[in-house]
Formats: sequence, structure tokens, C-alpha cells
Amino acid sequence: MMQEQGRAEAVGSNYDREMMLQARARVRDALYAIAARIVPGMLEESAVELARRHLKAAGLLRGWHALHVRCGRNTLLPFGAPSEPNVVLGNDDIFFLDIGPVWQRWEGDAGDTFVVGDDPGMHRIARDVRAVFEQVRIRWQADGITGIELYRYASEAARSLGWELNLDMSGHRLADFPHAALHQGALAEAPFAPSAGLWVLEIQIRHPELPYSAFYEDLLL
Repeated sequence: MMQEQGRAEAVGSNYDREMMLQARARVRDALYAIAARIVPGMLEESAVELARRHLKAAGLLRGWHALHVRCGRNTLLPFGAPSEPNVVLGNDDIFFLDIGPVWQRWEGDAGDTFVVGDDPGMHRIARDVRAVFEQVRIRWQADGITGIELYRYASEAARSLGWELNLDMSGHRLADFPHAALHQGALAEAPFAPSAGLWVLEIQIRHPELPYSAFYEDLLL
């Protein structure tokens, strides 16, 4: 088991924990700056272009994964699926951002959900996705459970709040770019307790009946 964890948590020659934390802070700042400029009436495609321009201006030029802005019914799509085109953010609507840029030599990844208008269910799911993330993080800190157990617990936590967990969003490594040369497996498949600062916990929950979901991700710290 220790050998398997060692292989899964290998880093490159440029790995630096403090620089990874700086990359995290820069990427999260960019995420919320972009979200603040996305308004009702905006096409999803326009929001994506806005995000690209902002990341370029912030010195976050290269993405280790594709940039996603998902609005309304497109929030239900799995990670790699193309969005349905010409979706416009409504006055009472939900959207999330998922950005994975590289800052200098270090990877960042950030995702969060935002609501416009007054729909109570959308506001609740946006709060609850963060609550599920925090419950899982606290459980990991307290009990040192495996990646497999983390997502089992996440599913139970989501269900207790009335939502369904999407296991297509199953967590992954980060490192000095490119981590994929070292490891490509999901956190949800890890049979060991993940180490701090190396793994992204992804949580996506969906409404059991209505066509929307919420997403949140961050480094496990």
C-alpha cells in the first residue's frame, strides 16, 4: 500500500509546496473575479471568452485542463462533455466555473457555483455543495480515511441534504506541471488516505428532479 501511495503521490523536479499554495490563491482569486462579471443575459460562450481574457491578463496563460463555464441545464453535463450551445444565463439561474490554469510551473484548479436571482432551491444547492465539501474535508482530517471512503461519505452527506452526488467528478492529483505524466487516477479510487496539498476534492451534487447541479472543488489542505 505504501508503494502504491508513493507512486500515486509522486511529484516532478519543480514541485514546491509554497508555490503550489501561491498558485492556488491566484487561481481562486481569478475564479471569483470572473464570476463577478458574469450576469443574466450572457451567453455561456461569451462567459467562456471573458474567462479566457481574464486568465490571460492574470498571467495564467496555459490550462492543464479545459476551461468550463456551465449555465443552467448545462451544469448537469459530465466534465469532458461539450456544452449545449447558445444557453443564456437567466434572471433566476445557476452557473459554475471550473478553471485549471498553470501559474509558472505549478498547477491550480478551482471550481465554485454561483446563483443569480432568487430561486431558493438554487441558492440552497450552492450552499450545500460547499457544506458537503467541508464535511468531507473535516472527516479526512479527523479520521485519515481513504479516497474511496471519502467519496462514499460524500454520497451519504449529499443524500442527507436531499441531493445526488455525481461520481463523474471524482477528484484528482495536482503537482508541478504536468501531473498527468506522473499520475492520472481519481481520488475516489485511492485505497489510501490522501496527503495534504496534492489532491483536489471535487464535489458535484444535482437536484433529484430538476435540471441543475452545483459544483465545488479545492485542494485538500
